[in-house]
Amino acid sequence: MTDTTHPATGIPTDAAVPEDAAPGARSRSTLSQLAADAPPAAPRPRRRAQSARVRSVLKHVLLVAFGLVMLYPLLWMLASSFKPSALIFREPGLIPSAVDLGNYTDGWNALTHPFGHYLLNSAVVVLGSVLGNLVSCSLAAYAFARLQFRGRGVWFAIMLMSIMLPIHVVIVPQYVLFSSLEWINTFLPLIVPKLLATDAFFIFLMVQFFRGIPKELDEAARLDGCGHGRIYLRIMMPLALPALATTAIFTFIWTWNDFFSQLIFLTKPDMYTVPIALRTFVDATGQSSWGPMFAMSIVSLVPVFLVFLFGQKYLVKGIATTGIK
Repeated sequence: MTDTTHPATGIPTDAAVPEDAAPGARSRSTLSQLAADAPPAAPRPRRRAQSARVRSVLKHVLLVAFGLVMLYPLLWMLASSFKPSALIFREPGLIPSAVDLGNYTDGWNALTHPFGHYLLNSAVVVLGSVLGNLVSCSLAAYAFARLQFRGRGVWFAIMLMSIMLPIHVVIVPQYVLFSSLEWINTFLPLIVPKLLATDAFFIFLMVQFFRGIPKELDEAARLDGCGHGRIYLRIMMPLALPALATTAIFTFIWTWNDFFSQLIFLTKPDMYTVPIALRTFVDATGQSSWGPMFAMSIVSLVPVFLVFLFGQKYLVKGIATTGIK
């Protein structure tokens, strides 16, 4: 029997094994001795779970902090709408020391018409814009996605390039055209272009969605005698509900908050929309009604909040599925 030690650990390798023992017995004895003298294994799964939990907590803390930073201006405006005008900039905190609901009543009746008049004007423009984009952009997208015609790729590329054109480039030609048509101080300059599929972003959005719909559905419909019109209405439109909802929500928000175009085409106080009406609360001489303006700003945010609240499911689904082919 030999008494040798391992060169690295110093553990006897063959201390209890006779020299004439079988090779398998000597190997098993060596492994058993090493296993008995080895230190206990660290609880790695538990440590990994703890580190993952810590990372998750830190991630949520950072997201909450970032969300509060983004929400602070809105929360400050909400708190300021309940403060007396003299305390708005004197007390910058979110909790007002004195609550004054007079800002809402004063702001509602501060302008030439009650503020509801301007809300109604904005609703008319938004409704016409949403319907126009849904109809025209979906028709144009169906043509690019399903119809075969000469120059389709070229026209699609031109349409995409129009996305890069800022509104300031086309506003002057539009004003000249609409002025010659005597459309200034009407809602037509804000609604009619939507009926002509001028929002290339929504066309691209729907084209990507339509391309994800299997063409076998079109072929099956043609076997049943359906033309392009019935395929568009009975197959494409029901399946494209997420993309249509996304188009409607974005059009609503962008049109409701649009200030520049409405300022150019609407100059009469009777035709003012919400963004222009809010601007009239600010006086260049410094005599601005901050409290009523903040109060009416909160009122104007309510429709946007409700639309996003009830449509966010379709919005997320529409954005997530428009890239699938």
